[in-house]
Amino acid sequence: SKFVKDKMSLQRTLRRFTNRAAVLAATGTGIYFFDLWINDDMDSFTDKFRTRMSEAERAKRPRVVILGSGWAALSMVRKLHTDKFRVTVVSPRNYFLFTPLLAGTTTGTVELRSIVEPIRKYCHRSDASDIDFLEAECTSVDAASQKITCKDMSAVKGKVNEFDLEYDHLVVAVGADNATFNIPGVREHACFMKEIDDARILRDRILDCFETASYPGQPLSEVQRLLHFVVVGGGPAGVEFTAELSDFLHSDLVEAFPHLAKEVKVTVVEALPHILNVFDAKVIEFAEKRFSSNPNVEILTKTAVTEVRASDISVKTPSGDKKDIPYGVLVWVTGNAPRRITQSLMQQGGAPQDCRRGLVVDEFFRVKGLQNVWALGDCTCTKVPATAQVASQEGRYLGSLFNSVQASLDEDTNNKLRGLPSATLEAALKASPIFQYKHFGSFAYIGDRRAVAEFKGENTHTSTGVLTFFLWRSVYLSKLLSAK
Repeated sequence: SKFVKDKMSLQRTLRRFTNRAAVLAATGTGIYFFDLWINDDMDSFTDKFRTRMSEAERAKRPRVVILGSGWAALSMVRKLHTDKFRVTVVSPRNYFLFTPLLAGTTTGTVELRSIVEPIRKYCHRSDASDIDFLEAECTSVDAASQKITCKDMSAVKGKVNEFDLEYDHLVVAVGADNATFNIPGVREHACFMKEIDDARILRDRILDCFETASYPGQPLSEVQRLLHFVVVGGGPAGVEFTAELSDFLHSDLVEAFPHLAKEVKVTVVEALPHILNVFDAKVIEFAEKRFSSNPNVEILTKTAVTEVRASDISVKTPSGDKKDIPYGVLVWVTGNAPRRITQSLMQQGGAPQDCRRGLVVDEFFRVKGLQNVWALGDCTCTKVPATAQVASQEGRYLGSLFNSVQASLDEDTNNKLRGLPSATLEAALKASPIFQYKHFGSFAYIGDRRAVAEFKGENTHTSTGVLTFFLWRSVYLSKLLSAK
């Protein structure tokens, strides 16, 4: 009968739906555990089932203060058994920023809210809800008395806006500042690309340039200046911003301001012979060809900026001549320099801190010359590159190291309180494995839904084009801390 046929058809549809749902669930579960395995993060799953220490037991544990809320700091928090320590995170921003996608937020490709995660929410989801978070900036460290001074840098201040915090172990993961190389005018006139506010400022200025250029009677020379966007720095960050900006200009702003389209120009200024110098030669060649095929983009290599003014910059050309380049917006992405607190620590201690890039650390990330001070990420001077991938692995390593030598840290702290020497921590560290960086590849977006990638191992493998773009996008999206 018709009723029986309809029932059988419904049953077949339900079976197909159930089978597909099971396949999707199995695939998702497999990808989840593969990601945990390849990132050496399986213990984040097994730790959910361990017995945690009570509040009373934790009161006697070592005080661990972590400065920063970036890749290194939060990766350590995720790995660390926070119930076995008294952990305090201090940072002037109360959120984590997914920096690899920051360039996309300057043009609206990615929404800002999609690349930020509140610290307290992150800690709760990472089984680290027993940590304390203080939104403040560490302004000084007294390594001798193991005490830091912090100051409220927010817009809203109370009667107490400065305080001291004692520690047994200090982990410095404050990242880095923008490198200006002491070139006059950079701080006053250039835009940077490290924080959320930088992305907001950049987007507003780009739009303002178009609005101002469209004024009736605006001289052609001034229109060309306003619509000239100069990017100083040809590394991955500078190239990705150039790509995002070029896409934005051609997809959105040209439709809104068609009469200005032919005047738009983007110039990349790089002091080295090529852009993307950290990549393989094949990748560099592909990227430079893609940009050179774009009539609105110009790449100036072997060109050094000597001075920045409000509406133009002076550069030294490959021939040694001086040249002035007018601009509407100047974006400065030339690498890292130590923050003030890092510079202060570099001047303390008995061991020489002879590296300008950051704090010199040993194989366990202890700052040389300073007792019970550890450092991670971009504020350190190591042989590995200053990338999010490196900082994340360093943070996970140090969190695991603290877990494995936790008993020695306890004894070391208790002996100090009683005025007794302790060598157990040193012995425990010597028995622990040192940090080994695993490179999973480097990506860079070069515009028009194309990206480049490099995977180094025994042999170097490269990938370019549209498929690499989807790989780049999927890898970064998979690393976001939440589904939003």
